Amino acid sequence: MGTTLKNLAIAVLLMSISFACSKSGTKALEQGDYYNAVLQAVDKLKKDVDNEKSLEVLPQAYAYASEELMADINNAKQANQQFRYERVLDGYSKLNNMHDLISRCVSCRREVSPRSYFKEAEEARELAAEERYTYANSMLEKGTIESGRDAFESFQILFDFAPNFKDVRTKMDEALDAGSYHVVVEQPKVNSRVYKISNEYFQDRIDEFLRENKRLNKFIRFYSPAEAKTVELRPDHVIRLDFVDFVVGETLVERSEKTVTSEDSVKTGTATIRGKSVDVYDKVTATLSQNRKIVNSKGILSMEIIDFQTDRILDKKEFPGEFTWVNEWASFNGDERALTEDELAMSKMKEELPPPPQQLFVEFCKPIYDQFTREVRRFYDRY
Repeated sequence: MGTTLKNLAIAVLLMSISFACSKSGTKALEQGDYYNAVLQAVDKLKKDVDNEKSLEVLPQAYAYASEELMADINNAKQANQQFRYERVLDGYSKLNNMHDLISRCVSCRREVSPRSYFKEAEEARELAAEERYTYANSMLEKGTIESGRDAFESFQILFDFAPNFKDVRTKMDEALDAGSYHVVVEQPKVNSRVYKISNEYFQDRIDEFLRENKRLNKFIRFYSPAEAKTVELRPDHVIRLDFVDFVVGETLVERSEKTVTSEDSVKTGTATIRGKSVDVYDKVTATLSQNRKIVNSKGILSMEIIDFQTDRILDKKEFPGEFTWVNEWASFNGDERALTEDELAMSKMKEELPPPPQQLFVEFCKPIYDQFTREVRRFYDRY
């Protein structure tokens, strides 16, 4: 038991030493990660100005990191590779970051005199931006969806390190448009005045889904037919929706009658026996009439996703929906004590009018809407 505790104590001590070293930058320095060793040492010295390990690590790590970064910058400048100036910019940015961090740390400045490269970084930024812009523009000019997406990603990279370079914001929007699938959604029509409002409700739900997901993902853009007409869009895909079949308010009434008898004997009256009045017990009966009205509404929505250029059907699905409204009530003749609690409760229920047809239409459309939105998400996950 004593040996186990001793071993545990040694393990905890070693872990504590390792933790302290990693926080001071010692571990990063030993592993050759000089840049991060500088960051860790500076961070430690901001909290503990006399930390011996960090004071020892900082000048060594800074010298090695500076040497390594400058070598990488020079190699990048001489290399014949695409986007080389982004690598140059990254090197100067790290050198300047070390300069800024050390300059704001009093105890760090006692150990190191950092050098700044702000002018060099700006020159590299300009060259990197021009290089990236030229490439992105060439992709955009190819005019395909794939090249548009490539252009967008490049303009986005450019925007991250040079947000004010030329017209990069406008170019990002242009590339996003070029790299997107433009999809027009044609709403289903119902040729019935009775269900016009309900169909409008369903259309409003789909419109709401399309508004909230105008870009279902980065490169999918939905339009209503009116929007597409306004911008004179030539879409990539058209989603056509149509109710191929529906019935509203199909009613079935079930009626049944039965004689019920109480489980136990109950008092049914009195009798005189040998001059004395005594209670009389017996089982009682009643005739129970039960009614059940079932109003069923259902429909099927057809969806086709069509390639507008070739008129080829890319996806075809049918979404069924159903809603059943049930009303139960009962009446009886006879002694109510013959009824069970449930039968008595039902006898107090009355026949009700079913919801109006418009509401029934809305209800069976709800599961259809859920299926439609799931399928649209699934299909365009591939694009």
